[in-house]
Amino acid sequence: MLKDLTIGSHVLAFDARSLIDGIVAADRAGLNTAWLVSGGTSADPLAVFAVAAGETEQIGFGTSIIPTFPRHPLAVVQGALVVEQLAPGRLKLGVGPSHKPGIEGMYGFEFTRPLQHLREYLTILKATLQEGSVSFHGERLHAEASLQPPPMAPTQPQQPVTTQVKVMASALRPNAYRLCGEVADGAISWVSPLHHLERVAVPALEEGARKAGRERPALVSHVPVVVSEDAEAVWAASQAQLGFYPNAPYYSAMWQDAGFPEAADGTFSRAMSDALVIQGSEQEVAERIRGLPSAGVNEMLAGVLNLEGDPSAADRTIELLGALAQEQ
Repeated sequence: MLKDLTIGSHVLAFDARSLIDGIVAADRAGLNTAWLVSGGTSADPLAVFAVAAGETEQIGFGTSIIPTFPRHPLAVVQGALVVEQLAPGRLKLGVGPSHKPGIEGMYGFEFTRPLQHLREYLTILKATLQEGSVSFHGERLHAEASLQPPPMAPTQPQQPVTTQVKVMASALRPNAYRLCGEVADGAISWVSPLHHLERVAVPALEEGARKAGRERPALVSHVPVVVSEDAEAVWAASQAQLGFYPNAPYYSAMWQDAGFPEAADGTFSRAMSDALVIQGSEQEVAERIRGLPSAGVNEMLAGVLNLEGDPSAADRTIELLGALAQEQ
């Protein structure tokens, strides 16, 4: 692991076998964590990780994120337990409310008070996974459960069952970061420029942590990255692969908070791309990655851009990320 920085990558594919192959490749490259997104009809990340656990040696697994509204937290606990039992200590369980259009449009669930819902969700997950039992009756959620096996099981544990699963949550704006600082084991940003994380996310995380009387939890930063000195090709890839985000209200608001008023009408400008994407030669990319901890970032969640006409750029990027992840 690079000093003070864990390096993971976003593994992207439609079918489960391709996702598993991508995780295995990331493990062999030396990356610290493989991250999967979730939602809609995409492959269930915990099921994929359960299989990948048997085909990998050391890589950690992260969900970014499992949407909270469609699943009760105890249903998520079931899947997390399988991964934890097959790969102890390797799971970072990232959850989050997602976005109103997706939750209401796809599932028909009412998307109201998402941070209150997230607070209760995190409380249930952490109590169950890290303390072994939960008795919670909130405004939105209810949970009564323990990790003890059923009475008819052939063996019974002598000590309460707990896990090493880290419970994290998505965050874009100050209130979400404060909540993560107070309750979660980490905050996961997405398409957020580094200066926004340094000026907004880190102080809000620290504020929440002070309120709870604990240390600031980890900040996981999603960072689009590619080893390429072809600035025009990178800009084209950035537009194609990231340009839709400002059309979503939460992302638009975050970008406006970060000093890009053009995001108000859904624009993804070149200035926004330049503030977000790490690009350049191997040396230039490595130097910027090594500087992430000075801004308060604890883990880089790399989103490797695919350049049209230069498929080797992604391979060079993964190779560099793996080498950096193994630096002491």
